[in-house]
Amino acid sequence: MSPIANPTTVENGRSVQPLTATRRRPVFPFTAIVGQEEMKLALLLNVIDPKIGGVMIMGDRGTGKSTTIRALADLLPEIEVVAEDPFNSHPRDPELMGDAVRQQVEQGLDVPVVRQKVIMVDLPLGATEDRVCGTIDIEKALSEGVKAFEPGLLAKANRGILYVDEVNLLDDHLVDVLLDSAASGWNTVEREGISIRHPARFVLVGSGNPEEGELRPQLLDRFGMHAEIRTVKEPALRVQIVEQRTEFDQNPPTFLDAYQAQQDELQQRLVAAQERLKTVAIDQDLRIKISQVCSELDVDGLRGDIVTNRAAKALTAFEGRDEVTVQDIRRVVTLCLRHRLRKDPLESIDSGYKVEKVFNQVFGLETGE
Repeated sequence: MSPIANPTTVENGRSVQPLTATRRRPVFPFTAIVGQEEMKLALLLNVIDPKIGGVMIMGDRGTGKSTTIRALADLLPEIEVVAEDPFNSHPRDPELMGDAVRQQVEQGLDVPVVRQKVIMVDLPLGATEDRVCGTIDIEKALSEGVKAFEPGLLAKANRGILYVDEVNLLDDHLVDVLLDSAASGWNTVEREGISIRHPARFVLVGSGNPEEGELRPQLLDRFGMHAEIRTVKEPALRVQIVEQRTEFDQNPPTFLDAYQAQQDELQQRLVAAQERLKTVAIDQDLRIKISQVCSELDVDGLRGDIVTNRAAKALTAFEGRDEVTVQDIRRVVTLCLRHRLRKDPLESIDSGYKVEKVFNQVFGLETGE
């Protein structure tokens, strides 16, 4: 998992250079995180299929949200990027290239390629729109006739993970911008008649504490999945978490070595799942029943149907199978639909329970089966 320090190699006719080995700050391993299975599953499924649309994680303070997301970024395999490119452009996929790199490739020019860890961009709460989207130097553009663009955080996050802590405290306009980019895969900056567009494909992860306010329903609906996490209550489990964290802080290399085999195995499963995803099929009858669940829950729009189908297929691929089962759907349906239900202030029933109840009715299952 550490940066590759091999000499330059040639792949597909291109020179591929590893990044210079640097001392990276140790990251708590993903496979060592105890509990919070719902959050971990949602994150893994979004890595397998980023088109699911990101994860909104709501839960108590100090429940390991940031730790888990950093651990996920560290778990992922290194990716090939064009050297010194501000957009982490893919050397072969035009949809993941900046304009300059695409022109070089179209002209048949060789582009230098390096391997690097998947980037996790942490969006600060006070970030401005210019900091997020990037800025255009109008004076330079007019005087020199060039598109002088200063990339923002969305450029840096391309092909990585964009993490927004306390997303419910972020300006609604900025949340709109983030969700638009996450959905389209592109960021467009326009100033004084000058327009610049660059790829911005990332897994969007938002987190927040429900006590500090909710997102507007129309924004919440655009997150693919919604995980709710709670503070662990079981004393033995709490002790285990504390002991693990203490071990890691006292001697990170030894702790990381103990989990390296599990980390490697999970990484290989994710890579295999991304490949297998193309072959996964979901029966027409199951698709109809998913839509029936959405209809009976009175879910607005079709995002719920689409995301549930995608998430079920991603889970099937992760499990190493090619055919979606009812149990696959059952494991993801609450994550995909609970935040899309219309809120009734007088209703005390948990939204997750409502989803599960309707799912059992539509699929003809006994509650608690």
